[in-house]
Amino acid sequence: MREFAINYLAIVAAVVVRMALGALWYSPLLFVRPWMETVGRTEAEIRAGLPRAVVSDAIGSFIMAFVLVQAVRYASAHTAILGAAVGFFNWLGFVAVVTINAVVHEGRPFRHFLINNGYQLISLLLMGAILGAWR
Repeated sequence: MREFAINYLAIVAAVVVRMALGALWYSPLLFVRPWMETVGRTEAEIRAGLPRAVVSDAIGSFIMAFVLVQAVRYASAHTAILGAAVGFFNWLGFVAVVTINAVVHEGRPFRHFLINNGYQLISLLLMGAILGAWR
């Protein structure tokens, strides 16, 4: 496996962008209400679990950015567009495939897939763009 330098500031920026997007995506301005309907949770339940969810999301976002930077560098994606393309193919090949099966097997509405995967897709596109452009 090739070795290359990792820009940890780019990783932190990608994590911050992903978390900011998540805060907006799952807010009353966008999709929190339809998402709560698809998972059968109340606003009080969501608020109660928010601190744990933020910590979990921060850790998961860091892992995601760290793994994605490996794919971006391995693909020699050295621009924002090429980095976003790597993010797209990682979403398509790993995230979308796994989550569509979860929706099908759990019997959740397709709207659940669209809400969650819209967030995952956009966040991976943005993260890939940041990691591709910021070497």
